[in-house]
Amino acid sequence: MTKGRRAISTERPAFSDLRHGDVIDGFRLVERMHIGGMAHLWRVTRDDMSPPAILKAPIVQDGDDATAIVSFEMEQMILPLLQGPHAPKFIASGDFTRQPYIVMELIEGESLLEKIDDAPLPVDEVVEIGVGVARALADLHSQNVIHLDIKPSNIMRRASGEVALIDFGLSRHDLLPDLLAEEFRLPLGTGPYLSPEQIGRDRGDPRSDIFSLGVVLYYLLTGVRPFGAPRQRRALARRLWRDPEPPIRYNPACPPWLQEVILHCLEPEADKRYPTAAQLALDIATPEQIRLTERSEKRRADSWLTARRRWWAQKFAPTRHPRSMAARQAAAPIVMAAVDLSEVNAALGDVLRETVGRIMTTAPGARLACVNIIKTSRLRIDSAQDELGRNLHVRRLVEVRQWAAGLSLPAAQVTAHVLEASDPAAALIDFARENHVDQIVIGAGSPVRRTIGPVAARIGAQAPCTVTLVRHPRLAELGPDGGDSATEPDSGFGI
Repeated sequence: MTKGRRAISTERPAFSDLRHGDVIDGFRLVERMHIGGMAHLWRVTRDDMSPPAILKAPIVQDGDDATAIVSFEMEQMILPLLQGPHAPKFIASGDFTRQPYIVMELIEGESLLEKIDDAPLPVDEVVEIGVGVARALADLHSQNVIHLDIKPSNIMRRASGEVALIDFGLSRHDLLPDLLAEEFRLPLGTGPYLSPEQIGRDRGDPRSDIFSLGVVLYYLLTGVRPFGAPRQRRALARRLWRDPEPPIRYNPACPPWLQEVILHCLEPEADKRYPTAAQLALDIATPEQIRLTERSEKRRADSWLTARRRWWAQKFAPTRHPRSMAARQAAAPIVMAAVDLSEVNAALGDVLRETVGRIMTTAPGARLACVNIIKTSRLRIDSAQDELGRNLHVRRLVEVRQWAAGLSLPAAQVTAHVLEASDPAAALIDFARENHVDQIVIGAGSPVRRTIGPVAARIGAQAPCTVTLVRHPRLAELGPDGGDSATEPDSGFGI
C-alpha cells in the first residue's frame, strides 16, 4: 500500500489522548467538536486571537493505516495556498517531528449535513445550494485544486450565504506532489459520492467534483442516493457504465431543467459532463436558458444493452493522458460580452460581435454570456416600461438575444443577461466575479468621445479576469477633440 513511509515515534502520546485544557503552541483546547475516522477537531483559543478557531489533529496510533498521515500532509500543504471565502482561512500548523496539527478559521454557519434528514428539500433550496457549491468549486479549481471529497458534511454555508468547502485531506493540487496517488493503490473518498475517475484511480480531473456535486443534488432533491451506498469495489465500479434512475422517478416535482442539470453532472463519461464548474454554476443560475436534451425527458435509467455497450467501451478505452488544470480551464472558458444596444454605438456593436466570434472559435468548449445593463437612478424610482408601454427588461433581453443571434453559435453555448444597476461598471465586474468569467469583451469608445469611456476604463482596471477592449471603427476618422460632445445615450451604459 505504501512506499517507504517514515516511521512514527511511539514515545509521544497518541493524538486521541488530547484533552480539554491542553495547550499546543499557544493554542488552548477548549472543546472537542468532532471525532472522525482520521482526525479530531477541537475548538481552540489563543491570547492574541479572536474569535476561536479549529484545530485539526490526525489520529495516529501504532498499527493504524497510513492514510491518515498522508491525507494530513496533503491538507497541510494545500490549505495555506487557498484564498477567498470558499475555504477556511489557514492560521498555523505543526509537523510530525513534535505535534502534527492544523489550525484554521472556525466557519460560523450551517453544515449541509444538517439538511440530510430533511430530504427531499424544496426545489428552490436545492437550486440555491447547487449554485453556491458550483461557484465554490469554480473558485477552488481556478486555484489549481480538486477537492475529491465533495459530500454534505464537507459543505458549509456561511452566515453571509456563501458556500465554503472544508476537509482537503483527499484533495489534489495541480502544482504539488500528489502523495496519495503515489502511495496508495485503492480508490480514496466516500463511496456514494465517488466519481468513475476516482474509482479508476485518476485523481487529476476536476470533473470528478462535478460528478460528486451531482450526487449531492440528486440526494437532496429525492432523499435517495443515486448509486446507493456500496462498499465493495465491484459495486462501486457499476457507475462506470451504469447511469442512475432519473430523479423525477422519486420526486415528481423535479422540473425538467433540473433533471437535465443533475443527469448532465452524473454522466458516467467525464467528457459528457459539464466541462467546468463555472459553466455548471452559470446554468443553474439561469435555468430558463438551459437547452433541454433527452436527459430532461428520461423516466427510466438506460437499458441493459446501452449499459453493456458503455461497459465494453470503458473496458477497452484508450489510456487517458493527464491534462493540467490550466489547460482544462483554457479549453472551456466563460466569455462575457458587454453589449451596448444604443443606436449611436451600433457600429461598435458589430465590431464587438466580430471580435467575440473570433474568440469563440478558438475554444469550442467556451460559453458566452451576453450582458446588457439597464441603468437605474440612485435617487428616484425608474419606470419599468419604455415609451410605448412595453416591459423594458423583457425588450432589452430580446434585443440582446437578437444581437447574439448574429454569431450563429449553438443555442446551448450562449446565454443573455440584463442587469439593472445604478453603477454599470460595478454590476459588470460583480457579474464577472460571481460567474468566474475568464474574459470580458467590451467596447472602448464611441463616435461621440475619443477617450475610453468610464465603464470600460473601470472594468479594464478592476476586472478579475482578462479584458479585451474593442475600438469603435470611427474613432480614427475623428479629429483630435474626438468630434462633438454629445451626451451618453440612455439606452446604453456609457462605454
